[in-house]
Amino acid sequence: MIIAGEYHKDTVKQMLREVDSILADYNLSIFDTCWVPGSMEKPLALKRFLKLDEVDAAIVLGVIEKGKTMHGEIMGHSVINAILSLQLEFMKPIGVGIIGPGVTDDQIEERIAPYARNAVKAVASMLSSS
Repeated sequence: MIIAGEYHKDTVKQMLREVDSILADYNLSIFDTCWVPGSMEKPLALKRFLKLDEVDAAIVLGVIEKGKTMHGEIMGHSVINAILSLQLEFMKPIGVGIIGPGVTDDQIEERIAPYARNAVKAVASMLSSS
C-alpha cells in the first residue's frame, strides 16, 4: 500500500517510479496507491488501509518543504509521530519516504531516489524479520 501526497505531485510521481523499479528485487508488490491532498491527510488514509488484512505494510511518500514559518516543521513532526504510532498500533511496517520537513527546492531532486528506495528497503527488511 502506498500513501502519496498530491502536493509536489510531480516529485512524488518520480518517487513512485523509483519504488516500482525495485519492488520486484524484494519480492514485494503494491496493493493500491492512495493519493491524498497533503501530508496532514496521510495518517488518516494510512489508518484506513492498515486495517485491511490484505495489507501487510505501507509506504508513505511526499515532500514537506521549508517555508517562511514553522508550519512545515510542526506539521512534519506531527505527521511522522502519527505514522510511527500507527505502525505500532497495527504492528505493520511503514516505510517513510517523506522528503523534509524543511527541505529546500534545491535539495528535493537529489533526495527523490534515495528516500523512495530507503522506504522500500525498510519495509522489506521488517517484513523479512517478522
